[in-house]
Amino acid sequence: MPPRDLRRHRAPVALARSALALGLLAAWAMPATATAAPRLRCHIEQGGTSQVLEFAPVADPYSVPAISINGRFRFKAVVIGDARSVQYINLYTYYQTERRLLLLHEAKYQAPTIQANPARDALTGGNYLYSPGREREFQYGCALLEVSP
Repeated sequence: MPPRDLRRHRAPVALARSALALGLLAAWAMPATATAAPRLRCHIEQGGTSQVLEFAPVADPYSVPAISINGRFRFKAVVIGDARSVQYINLYTYYQTERRLLLLHEAKYQAPTIQANPARDALTGGNYLYSPGREREFQYGCALLEVSP
């Protein structure tokens, strides 16, 4: 018979091994799911061309560049948040003149809701903007959704 001190230490070790085995079994039995991340998906139309742009959350709004659309407009989507949630979204549309960028439209959305299967313009609705002088049309609509990696 082992000394009394050894018997006292065997029970906690056996209990720890059982708990570890149960934990591994539970992890194996659970389906593997990838965590979905929020994305702002924008459908843009200008000059007869259409494109879909996606924007991931960032921490620094000043690091987001404005994207050129057909050399006439620029679109900037600032999505502030992380892989779990979005704090706010700011959208900017500029017209590119010969000398500078001219802000046409700015929209702000505080703590927007992420949707599972949103319509293509669920967050913003349809937006129609026109350049000064030549009245070129720029259309966009955005939705905030979750995408799997």
